[in-house]
Amino acid sequence: MSSAALLVTLLAIVTALAALAERVRIASPIVLVLAGITISLIPGLPEVVIRPDVIILIFLPPLIYAAAWNTSWADFKANFRPILLLAFGLVLFSTAGVAWVAHTFIPGFSWPLAFVMGATVSTTDPIAGTAVIKQMGLPRRVIAILEAESLVNDATGLIAYRYAVVAVTTGNFVLLEAGQQFLVVVLGGILIGVALAWLVKAIHQLTNDTPVVETTLTLLMPFAGYIVAEELHVSGVLAVLSSGLFLTLRSSEFLSRQAHLQIINIWNVVTFLLNSAVFVFMGLQLRRILMTTSVYSPGMLIGYGALISLAVIVARFVWVFLASYIPRLFGRHHAPLFNNKLLTVIGWTGMRGVLSLATALALPLTLANKSPFPHRDLVIFFTCCVIFSTLVLQGIALPFLIRWLNIEPDQRSKQDEVKLRIRLAASAIEHLESNYSLSDDISDEALALLKHKYETRIDRLRLQQDRRRRHINESEVKESLRIQQEIIQVEREMVSQLRREGRHDDEVLRTILYELDLEESRLLMETMG
Repeated sequence: MSSAALLVTLLAIVTALAALAERVRIASPIVLVLAGITISLIPGLPEVVIRPDVIILIFLPPLIYAAAWNTSWADFKANFRPILLLAFGLVLFSTAGVAWVAHTFIPGFSWPLAFVMGATVSTTDPIAGTAVIKQMGLPRRVIAILEAESLVNDATGLIAYRYAVVAVTTGNFVLLEAGQQFLVVVLGGILIGVALAWLVKAIHQLTNDTPVVETTLTLLMPFAGYIVAEELHVSGVLAVLSSGLFLTLRSSEFLSRQAHLQIINIWNVVTFLLNSAVFVFMGLQLRRILMTTSVYSPGMLIGYGALISLAVIVARFVWVFLASYIPRLFGRHHAPLFNNKLLTVIGWTGMRGVLSLATALALPLTLANKSPFPHRDLVIFFTCCVIFSTLVLQGIALPFLIRWLNIEPDQRSKQDEVKLRIRLAASAIEHLESNYSLSDDISDEALALLKHKYETRIDRLRLQQDRRRRHINESEVKESLRIQQEIIQVEREMVSQLRREGRHDDEVLRTILYELDLEESRLLMETMG
């Protein structure tokens, strides 16, 4: 079997497993890690080699851009202080702590290589953690901080990783010079990202109502931003991050509604495929590492991997509790944002995932003098150990931890959402009455139908509000939603039958199917709510 056929086959298997995981409500990143480990145990699989620079270009820009696109700028500003403490302070603290452990306890790990190890596992992947937290009803502020932390600490960790790799490959590192370059790299990356975002926004406005072109521009943006920034020797990661934040904040100003829907769905697919591909590569690399690393026994490798994982977990807990009290040192009236129970959850939700693995796989093969990069395979293996410990073990244990801590579900965000939707529907009725009640442009019957649509929406929302307030009619509401989904399926089967018969305009039937898909998506959101 060729390498391409092997990758496609493994991706198809991993996708099927992830679909199964969705049914049993297990976060897909956990399944991807387990699938990667399983792949490493399959005998006879060939080694698939991909150049490190290709890994960086293919995986990092789109993953960071997708995270930035889904970040709330309002939440980011509202929680700037805790995000800053986690995304900068914790990354540096974790990098230094893991570096000390690696240098002290693992033979052959110089300080530069130890810092490479620390920087590689310093970035979090909160997808699994926040998925569980959302299901458990924890405060929206906790979720917002964890999501934004992951976005910004990706940039911090990758910049630290970049300098650590340079120190290893060249054998030359001057702290003062690195500090001066750091400012140029950071500011230059941000400025280039914002400038390119302005340009892309202007192009979008010229191509408005052309969904295919708009979606294509969005897909190309992270790669263009990264390449331009790296060519100018500034941070490509920060260019991608800043452009993503800028464009998502203004997306409603220049994206057509159809393009907006397409972009959301396409980025979900792209992110899933990239995550799956990285963990498939992980499995193929692990098998080679275990077969070729003869200096260490399997027991020693697992022991060192467990030690690095423990350092990552402990460093996060120490910093989370320490940082919650740091602001009090600068003012008597600064109280911790969260109680100890929520701080424990935040400390536990420091899961490493696809970006840590991608940066490990992107390590150079050789140094500047063409000699092999020292202990490259060990860094990859230890990164896999950290991902397994934090993403799989901690991820599976997270809901049990939340229940054990007896944290009460927070209903405020859902209540606020329902109130907002009622307010919007009421404003729509008010607009209709004030502008069209005496107008000859629309008949009374048509106006009544429009008003009835929004009145029905308000009634449905108030039913949800009443259900959450008094915790009644849960089974009736679920049954109502189930019946509506059943009716949509009946309509879909009828439209499919009509398409097979070919007696109606196929474009009209495809439009109806699209509308049914949108309606079913709305019902699914209500079911999850």
